[in-house]
Amino acid sequence: MAEEEGSNPTEKVIRIQRVFINLLDTYSSKNIGKFLANCVVGASLEEITEEEEEEDEAKSGAREAISFRQREGTFQIVGTLSQPESPRPDFAVETYSTISREDLLTRLMECDITIYNITENLQQVEEALWAVSALNEEVTHFEKRKVFILISTVMTWARSKPLDPDDSEVPFTEEDYRRRKPHPNFLDHINAEKMVLKFGKNVKKFATYVIASGLQYGAEGGILHNFFKMAWLGEIPALPVFGDGTNVIPAIHVLDLAGVVQNVIDHLPKVHYLVAVDESVHTLEDFIKCISKHTGSGKIQKMSKESAFLSKELTQEHIDHLLVNLRMEALYVKENFNIRWVAQAGFAENINNILKEYKQSRGLLPIKICILGPLAAGKTTVAQELSKYYKVPHIRVKEVVAEAIAKLESIIAPKDPGEGEEEGDEEEEEENVEDAQELLEGVKESMEQNAGRLEDQYLIRFIKEKLKSMPCRNQGYILDGFPKTYDQAKDLFNQEEEEEEEDIRGKMFPIDKMIVPEFVCGLDASDEFLKERVMNLPENIVAGTHYSQDLFLRALSTYRDLNTDDETVFNYFDEIEIHPIHIDVGKLEDSQTKTILKLLIKEIGEPRNYGLTEEEKAEQERKALEERLAKEAAEEAEREHNEAMEVAEKLARWEEWNKRMEEVKREERDLLEAQSVPLRNYLMTYVMPTLMQGLNECCKVRPDDPVDFLAEYLFKNNPEMQ
Repeated sequence: MAEEEGSNPTEKVIRIQRVFINLLDTYSSKNIGKFLANCVVGASLEEITEEEEEEDEAKSGAREAISFRQREGTFQIVGTLSQPESPRPDFAVETYSTISREDLLTRLMECDITIYNITENLQQVEEALWAVSALNEEVTHFEKRKVFILISTVMTWARSKPLDPDDSEVPFTEEDYRRRKPHPNFLDHINAEKMVLKFGKNVKKFATYVIASGLQYGAEGGILHNFFKMAWLGEIPALPVFGDGTNVIPAIHVLDLAGVVQNVIDHLPKVHYLVAVDESVHTLEDFIKCISKHTGSGKIQKMSKESAFLSKELTQEHIDHLLVNLRMEALYVKENFNIRWVAQAGFAENINNILKEYKQSRGLLPIKICILGPLAAGKTTVAQELSKYYKVPHIRVKEVVAEAIAKLESIIAPKDPGEGEEEGDEEEEEENVEDAQELLEGVKESMEQNAGRLEDQYLIRFIKEKLKSMPCRNQGYILDGFPKTYDQAKDLFNQEEEEEEEDIRGKMFPIDKMIVPEFVCGLDASDEFLKERVMNLPENIVAGTHYSQDLFLRALSTYRDLNTDDETVFNYFDEIEIHPIHIDVGKLEDSQTKTILKLLIKEIGEPRNYGLTEEEKAEQERKALEERLAKEAAEEAEREHNEAMEVAEKLARWEEWNKRMEEVKREERDLLEAQSVPLRNYLMTYVMPTLMQGLNECCKVRPDDPVDFLAEYLFKNNPEMQ
């Protein structure tokens, strides 16, 4: 290869410390960055012993449980984020969200390794090309050799012609990379691969590598997350397989891909184009069937390829990866690298560990709750509300028995020849027809002899099977009103291989951890309170139930008798150190169910599932909007009412004020009128006659100053003066 020339055979490793990775908040880059941040520089140059492999396996689970701590001598991870609001990963020493190309180049120049992952975001292809070009232009300023690694995808091989036309099972290897032909939707990726290899001619200064990775799985799930979620939720009877499902998909665990990257950094191999896939040859059907079997119902349903586009979660890029048909072998990686493989044999062979880390990464831990108490204490209402809140199955004894009988009848019923062609595994049916027939006859006989009630041996068997079903194993359960006695609890939750010698109370006995509840809630109240509650129930609810007077009193008496001796069901849970939460319903205030739910949710904690779906989020937002609009309308109506009242009060006050002003004016006029009578009389008697004479005299004389003349006249002719 032209790209192989010029490497220094004596220099196997450069002690590199600072590594740049783009989009550290995305699935693939985040896991690669986290892996490298925990790797000591040069560690992959040493051979892995069997003891180290066992030690790594023992520590793998613990690494997920503890918070990340930077170890001495490990790679320092810096990088960009896809969203400005994304929190900085705890393994990164620096992150950049909004940064100019000029500043980004400065950051890249500070790094010894630049990794661009273009497997998840098509827009990153252009940035990766800019980065490798910009670094290549700065080669003369490099103080030491820098390395550029492009993590691409095997989709650049999707349309390659078979190596042997007569044998389509011959896999492609790294040596065939010049013959690769891309999927039409990945032309930009193959162009980026060619450009990166082109810029790596001067390997002493600037070494470039391309890693073509298979479909990535593990940790949070990657592209397969949608299928894990569908199986975990159990909302559909069978997982979809698009097309005939026989297409081979090259794949690799995301941490194994990170191991390949680590080895490239440490070894600086002569081969500059590498393929990163595991050793499996899994088809799409193999992947989906494995997920369904270990997470869901175990059934699959083949659908047209076009139906894949109806899924909101699957993008065009996801669909292309799922429908590719390609056989590849990572020959160079397998023969020359020291990788601590997580899933070298492939997805199906490591499904248990993959499923475990998936649940841990997503926080999908089952919540198992048992609600106990006397009749009419509100167990079913509380159980239903908790089931909705935590999104876990609500287990009721009556429904479990009906479901088990229906299942037995379906096994016994003759099947049409066409029914055997249904997709999925049918091996889960443990009983054959004869066993199912015998069991069903025993169940019916037991119910006939006990007035419709089922003996404990059958009841325990059916409920245990229900608690071990995949939905309960995945999500948990709310067990409503069962077990009722110490012996029932012991038979239900103890291991089946328990020896008879361990029947002694007070002695430790093995517990079936898969089905035993985490939380036990005991609802209780006084007999008087429960009787009054039942008496206040509507007739249509009481009819045909245990709430009729005779049945209720008998059931309440039985419950009290079973819970007065030493071997109560609560004693059992205390012995296995699951201490019940006791709530006295009779002492609570109004809205008892809400109060009980608040108390239990506080004890149990937040839900451990996927959270709200898009539809539920939309419904929640719609309700919140309606509540907000209703609140705003109520506030507006109250404001308008207050304004109207204020205006009415102002008008009333204004009218009252006007009336008072008119009264004051009238009184003032009357007062002035009364006060002016003496003065008027005085003027008419003494002033006006003299004034009239003065005016007449003034008219006759016509002086130059009439006012002065009139004043002098009045003074001279003043009656008092005379």
